[in-house]
Amino acid sequence: MFSGLVTALGEVRALRRRGVGALLEVRCALAEEPLTAGESVAVQGVCLTVVAPGQEGFSADLSPETLARTTLGGLRPGEKVNLERSLRLDARIGGHFVLGHVDATSSVVAVRPGDGFQTVRFGLSSSVASEVAEKGSVAVDGVSLTVAAIGEGWFEVVLIPTTLTGTTLGKLRPGEKVNLETDVLAKYVRRTLGGKRPGIAELLAGLTDEKD
Repeated sequence: MFSGLVTALGEVRALRRRGVGALLEVRCALAEEPLTAGESVAVQGVCLTVVAPGQEGFSADLSPETLARTTLGGLRPGEKVNLERSLRLDARIGGHFVLGHVDATSSVVAVRPGDGFQTVRFGLSSSVASEVAEKGSVAVDGVSLTVAAIGEGWFEVVLIPTTLTGTTLGKLRPGEKVNLETDVLAKYVRRTLGGKRPGIAELLAGLTDEKD
């Protein structure tokens, strides 16, 4: 589990296709103790398992579901990514509870710069629209944000200076894709009310067999 508070920016070293999956290699310098094999790390809001920790970063496997549901399959060497280690029970918890389980991808609709702040509008698909509410929480590429406004097919957030400089969100441009995770409480409310989402079979149907 995570909080949506990015602790470091990493850099993609390589993305190597392996059959229906892939291996992601990230260069980073995370604080605290070194990473260990089996540890969870959120990369662009996606919970990944460290399979090969090293002095300069780590590697993690990307499953077919991860490639189908997130933007990680489109990463290129040199790109910056948001990183967060899993929560510790003996520390303060900011942001909101983030599982690292992406619900949908979205595209940036518009970016409106302000006086030190920036308002960003994202598209909102009908599959998750009922789980996003004004003044509620949402994670965008792993960053915990508050929904400032919402409308038919879109929602907006206001990025503060710390978010603009400390995460990848400050470089977003219209048309770019991001990972969305809605509030976990909204998921259970929807489930209780009988809502459903498309399954992995439908998502995988859109994948290609492209190889590096």
